[in-house]
Amino acid sequence: MIRETGADALSVQLEAVRTLSLDLVEPLSDADATAQSMPDASPAKWHLAHTTWFFETFILRDHVPNYTLHDDRWPFLFNSYYEAEGQRHARPNRGLLTRPTLTEVIDYRRRVDDALRAAMPLIAERCPDLFTLGLNHEQQHQELLLTDLKHLMSCNPLGPAVWPFDRSEKPHPAAPSPSQNWNDSPVGLMEIGHHGDGFSFDNEQPRHRHFFQPYALATKPITNGEWIAFIEAKGYATASLWLSDGWAWVNGNAIDAPLYWRQSPHGWEQFTLAGWQDVDAAAPVTHISFFEADAYASWAGARLPTEQEWEAAAVGYDESDGVQLDAAGPVAPRCEPAESPLSSLFGNVWEWTGSAYRPYPGFRTAPGAVGEYNGKFMSGQFVLKGGSCATPRGHVRASYRNFFYPHQRWQFTGLRLAKDL
Repeated sequence: MIRETGADALSVQLEAVRTLSLDLVEPLSDADATAQSMPDASPAKWHLAHTTWFFETFILRDHVPNYTLHDDRWPFLFNSYYEAEGQRHARPNRGLLTRPTLTEVIDYRRRVDDALRAAMPLIAERCPDLFTLGLNHEQQHQELLLTDLKHLMSCNPLGPAVWPFDRSEKPHPAAPSPSQNWNDSPVGLMEIGHHGDGFSFDNEQPRHRHFFQPYALATKPITNGEWIAFIEAKGYATASLWLSDGWAWVNGNAIDAPLYWRQSPHGWEQFTLAGWQDVDAAAPVTHISFFEADAYASWAGARLPTEQEWEAAAVGYDESDGVQLDAAGPVAPRCEPAESPLSSLFGNVWEWTGSAYRPYPGFRTAPGAVGEYNGKFMSGQFVLKGGSCATPRGHVRASYRNFFYPHQRWQFTGLRLAKDL
């Protein structure tokens, strides 16, 4: 978690974050970095440029005297959704931006980074919190870059690997699903939301009280092996398990397994950043929608936790622990030993909750363009907690609120069950 805001500390954090982004695209060709596989995804090159635009616009342009934009045409290309910043290139058409080239975008990053380094004493004095927001914003895009890249490569019939597979991590064979173990969680009146001096996004505040009835969380996320049992029990073909919108989505899109899964002569395979690999039965299932998570919970005689239940149960756990992003490579969920009452709480897969993404009591959007960061998306989406194997280590915390639409599943999304006591 980014905490220090002095000039030296901010400089160290800048180097670490910006270097990792470049490491992630190092294996890519210009074509790899330019293509866009669907409207929800963005090209790797666009992620590099957009995060740079954020620093150039909200830090250098607004807070550093006499700064000149690298190219005054590029804000139109690399603004994402900030209405206050004017017109922008349509999101579904980002993959048509063959120019600027990947090399030109990397040169743009270097120019902006040089300007940030030179202005760091002024930045630390004038806008350290906004600069820290920029660092966390780029960490979010590092995860998006990986998931978008995975979706792009999955569309190639050759199943190309971005990084080679680590042969030391062999998949666990399928085995009978063990009975679910449960951990009783806090009861009574508790406070929810971010607290302390560390960074948080605006949607994690304000801290407020919430009353908890007795409940329990499953000790681990649902695994691939358990999901195979759901498939074999015809979970995808049993209407009574599904919400109405979910049943329409399953049938309208011929959904019968998690995204990136396919049957092979020797069992299930899944596409990864290392190409096609056998499904590891013991690893957490991922790339499932909210609809699928909710249907599985119904089949299992349980439910999804609320975001408040998840957060309250996470108090005292190490937020920087677990399978998270440390370096460029073929990130993927993996089996972790059960060394605590709730294993894989942080990292591995984002865990769907049953909570709609709505503002906390007393929430107010910040003035200006940065007020568009989270608040205007609080409609029609569901909250996920805990981070994933593609989340930069130290970025996530118990109060962190990720959010996606219920049909989306190209992110590393999974589930943990809950039940009433």
